[in-house]
Amino acid sequence: MKAAVYTEYGPPEVIKIQETDKPVPGDNEVLVRIFASSMNRTDCGFRKPEYPVIIRLINGFFRPKISILGSEFSGEIESTGKEVKNFAAGDKVFGLSAGKFGTHAEYVCIPENGSIALKPDKMTYEEAAGVCDGLMLATAYIRKIDFSKKVKILINGASGSIGTAGVQLARYYGASITAVCNEKNIELLKTLGAEKVIDYEKEDFTRDNEKYDVVFDAVGKSSFFKCRRLLKKEGMYFSTEMGFMLQNIFLAFVTPVFGKRRVKFPLPKDSKADIEFFKELIDSGHYRAVIDKVYPLNEIVEAAKYVETGCKTGNVVIKTG
Repeated sequence: MKAAVYTEYGPPEVIKIQETDKPVPGDNEVLVRIFASSMNRTDCGFRKPEYPVIIRLINGFFRPKISILGSEFSGEIESTGKEVKNFAAGDKVFGLSAGKFGTHAEYVCIPENGSIALKPDKMTYEEAAGVCDGLMLATAYIRKIDFSKKVKILINGASGSIGTAGVQLARYYGASITAVCNEKNIELLKTLGAEKVIDYEKEDFTRDNEKYDVVFDAVGKSSFFKCRRLLKKEGMYFSTEMGFMLQNIFLAFVTPVFGKRRVKFPLPKDSKADIEFFKELIDSGHYRAVIDKVYPLNEIVEAAKYVETGCKTGNVVIKTG
């Protein structure tokens, strides 16, 4: 099978399209013929690597142990292991291979009880491939919010993969949303559910006069200290990045003890239950994929370069079939 392989850390050019062995499903696995995947910040962060010590400890200090990246997928089940009961050859599916990666290829094996579900009928394969990663990451944060009362939330980086997912989830739970993005994405964010949009190219959102229950930095470019004045007395600050000198991890332990304004840093974890929940959101019309560009597999280097500009809107999809 064809796959995008990298055998050394570095810039996008270290990725090479190569012929590799087609995986064989275990007894409890399904073999998915991948029609589409995605290129996201996590893929780029592992390839560079963005956090050198942490990534190298996880994925090999001198060279990557996992040589095929990609976590999202949509496609069709080609075959199943002998103990698989809930899927059959020909099923159209979507999901995540978080942690194991491997979806920047023509095939991947996924456990039957892993993060996989039947693809929503109303979505194309390309759309379905741009759903699960952003939603999984956004869900980890949004679930920490108490929506039993009306919540005011500000989302920085609202036009990215995690941001567009966060806006739609917050709308689903009934929040009042202020989104921060650039001018070209203002109307998009309004259609996704934002009531107020701040153009960061024209004004500093941290100087906003409103107070929020939650500030969610979905792009990790601000900090708790810059956003603290935006928070109500018992407000919460989330960031998708660890922050300067890993401050967000430290603050998650310290702020609940020494103040009422808190930093929370939940660790995202994918699950089958979440993928099935995402399917329900889509089928009920509460969620739609936001796709910026679609690249064929043989142009994956260009896709990585585009993601690293930091200017993508929503998701970048890799078409593998």
